[in-house]
Amino acid sequence: MSGQAAELRDWLGGQVLRRVAGPEGAARRERIFSAEGERWFADDRPIRRVHGDAAMFVGGLRALLLQSLHPLAIAGVAQHSDYRHDPWGRLQRTSFFLAATTFGPAQEAERAVARVRAVHRRVRGLAPDGRPYDASDPELMRWVHVAEIDSFLAAHQRYGAHRLSPAECDGYVADAAFIAERLAIPDPPRTTAQLADALREFRPELAGTAQARSAARYLLLQAPLPLAARPPYSALAGAAVGLMPAWTRWPLRLPYLPAVDATLGRAAGHGIVTTIRWATRSPASPPTSPAHRDAASGRGH
Repeated sequence: MSGQAAELRDWLGGQVLRRVAGPEGAARRERIFSAEGERWFADDRPIRRVHGDAAMFVGGLRALLLQSLHPLAIAGVAQHSDYRHDPWGRLQRTSFFLAATTFGPAQEAERAVARVRAVHRRVRGLAPDGRPYDASDPELMRWVHVAEIDSFLAAHQRYGAHRLSPAECDGYVADAAFIAERLAIPDPPRTTAQLADALREFRPELAGTAQARSAARYLLLQAPLPLAARPPYSALAGAAVGLMPAWTRWPLRLPYLPAVDATLGRAAGHGIVTTIRWATRSPASPPTSPAHRDAASGRGH
């Protein structure tokens, strides 16, 4: 690699990691990847392949859009999250949870789960339609989990470096269910068939509220980014929208252009995911090494 290309990769990789890992990224990576101790998942488990790939950038955006369709879930985000003023802080906390539970020692994973459960206990209130919500509600947590896992898997199967086989897809859903159980989520799906059933069962509860549409506009069009980062972010956003089920488009006022999604949108998505993968990969390490996972584990959801 030429010196200029190496400098470009270092700069771009640094920009990505500062966004997803934050100022404490180096210390957190040390706690996750270098610390001794038994892990929840072996190196060959599907969850490590999915959560360690750059396709998670697309999956994270898609998950946020999909989750917003539950009126109680988006009410909690709108009223208790500072996502408009500190979107990167929320991304960094989420990426740390994913990295800790997927790659970290069991004790670090348990601490990450305990922090999330403590935060959930404080998130409660009334939605605009007058219904009470509580982030610790098992069914609401189940919705968030289903939307995340469906999104992460869909993004990996389209944009991941190496697609999973059908058996590996089931393995990924089962791995994610292990974490869900630690969060006290009831009856998490353990196969892709169960995941599809769970998503279908939630559909009567979903709606495109004003809060959901506002969040979608912010995520796709108004995220605080420097000018140079807007074109690649637009490619990520387009890839995420292209993965959204057709029935979600009108409630969120998202464009539905199947021909564009399948051609230009998909090509742009592959381009930006490949670029991020290149920028965050250690040149001396193979894609499945801890050094690569160190760089790639920070993903939104």
